[in-house]
Amino acid sequence: MRTDKLIKNATLIALGTVWMVIAGAPFYFMALTGFKERFELFSGKGVFAMPENPTWLNFEDVLTGGSFFNYLKNSVLIVAVSVALILIISLMASYVFARIRFRLNRPLFILIIAGLVIPLHVTLIPVYLFTRNIGLYDSLWALLGPYVAFNLPISIFILTEFMRSIPREMEEAAFIDGAGPIRSFLRIILPLASPGVATLAIYNAVVLWNEFVFAFVLITSTDQLTLPLAIWEYQGQYSMNIPAIMSVLTLSALPLILVYIVGQERVLKGMMVGALK
Repeated sequence: MRTDKLIKNATLIALGTVWMVIAGAPFYFMALTGFKERFELFSGKGVFAMPENPTWLNFEDVLTGGSFFNYLKNSVLIVAVSVALILIISLMASYVFARIRFRLNRPLFILIIAGLVIPLHVTLIPVYLFTRNIGLYDSLWALLGPYVAFNLPISIFILTEFMRSIPREMEEAAFIDGAGPIRSFLRIILPLASPGVATLAIYNAVVLWNEFVFAFVLITSTDQLTLPLAIWEYQGQYSMNIPAIMSVLTLSALPLILVYIVGQERVLKGMMVGALK
């Protein structure tokens, strides 16, 4: 029995190590390339070769160029507002679908979930035209509608299933004590659903932080760009500064890595609670 357990643990450790290498290789490549000189990548020594003359100049140019922190501010602002709206709307909608019985409950839920199968690229032209017509084109707030709308279906679906797994007896006991639907939602459902909410918050933050297509289509002014578009500053008509681009990508990924390190316990707890339920 002990041998079987040791084999199982060794297998899990091996699989975890392999996955860590696969997941960490792109970030290692980005960070390593950021310390290389501009044309060193083409020296034929391999993309994972150590820098001949490690330099901080690429990171210094990015940080002192004047635009990076503006892009960072724009990304933090739009992602924070979008994630907040997604969670607020998803929580309210999920509570209705999970707890309130009415004739159109299932048809409306299916209609929302159907949004998961709509290809994002099919909506680019309608979203572009609509954004121009309402006067939000080339504004940071032009991203708010698409960001919220395209991430609501998966958020509502996950939270609805999460809330349905919460025993109704807890709410019924609260109703007997005089609590209404709003108080029951705030005092019972919301605390119990907090692991799922934290997981969705981090998931949506990661997705929106890396979003490129809508930002590229709906924004043209330099002062309104987000971090994924910062790489365009380091490419010309016939060439591009790859180490500088990798420096931008490395610096852009660091906030997400820090957020995940801080919130990984919540994410794992949410996943485990959902699996057990």
